[in-house]
Amino acid sequence: MSDLKKIAEKIKRADAILIGASNGLSITEGLHLFADDQAFRELFGDLKEKYGLTCILHGMSAQWPAEEEKWGFWSRLINHYCGEYKESKVMSDLKAIIGEKDYFVVTSNGECHFEMCGFDPEKIYEIEGNWLTMQCASGCHQKLYPVLDLAEKMASEEQDGKIPLKLVPRCPECGGPMKIHMIGPNFIQPTAEKERLDTFLKKYQGKNLVILELGIGWRNQLIKAPFMRLTAQEPNAAYITINLGEVYITEDIKEKSFGVNGYLDETLAALKKEAESLVSAV
Repeated sequence: MSDLKKIAEKIKRADAILIGASNGLSITEGLHLFADDQAFRELFGDLKEKYGLTCILHGMSAQWPAEEEKWGFWSRLINHYCGEYKESKVMSDLKAIIGEKDYFVVTSNGECHFEMCGFDPEKIYEIEGNWLTMQCASGCHQKLYPVLDLAEKMASEEQDGKIPLKLVPRCPECGGPMKIHMIGPNFIQPTAEKERLDTFLKKYQGKNLVILELGIGWRNQLIKAPFMRLTAQEPNAAYITINLGEVYITEDIKEKSFGVNGYLDETLAALKKEAESLVSAV
């Protein structure tokens, strides 16, 4: 019996599925934060030439000369990868694999693609924040504000990497600058999302929980490490990690784990077929 068939059977028998996702899933969808690739150069080639921008992550963490330029970068990024986003096949395959099972998503990806693809926002924990909300840069208060509509307007009026000064957002409390709600100084912790995750884990404690990891490297201490510890603690948990070129599973959970070294899109498409064959065989 192939590993994918065994994985499909584990998912079929699962009471719930805990999904973890990191850079590998974003890369599969064509969003590579670390690469100076063709997609980066097509979107940010002018900023690469003007400011020496080397990748998307560089732009996200850059000390921009002015707020107009900071939001010029962010609005272009958000408009392209969020405002113009269409559900990818890898996401539709993932939804099909989950089916009607209860689930929860923990992700370090900030582009909100899970929510945009119809995953319940009440079942998503974006552990490092997301691109579609903003906060006071100095953290003077704890409220988050939606940013997509504003980003789309900024992008439509951006010229030479700058937006008009009139569109630069200001904190409604202190009047200071705003920033995208991503991990860094004065980051507003997503405590409500963490509490919902804890409630989910408590609900399925001791039950058949499938832990499905998508594109997470071995160094990841935010998602992978606690997921493996959870697998060790839960007697009926099954741990599945899918990642290209790097599959890491600790020795203490190897007997209840599956590691798939492969492309996420190809693997999830094949897993979907295995799941469908199990349904048709009933």
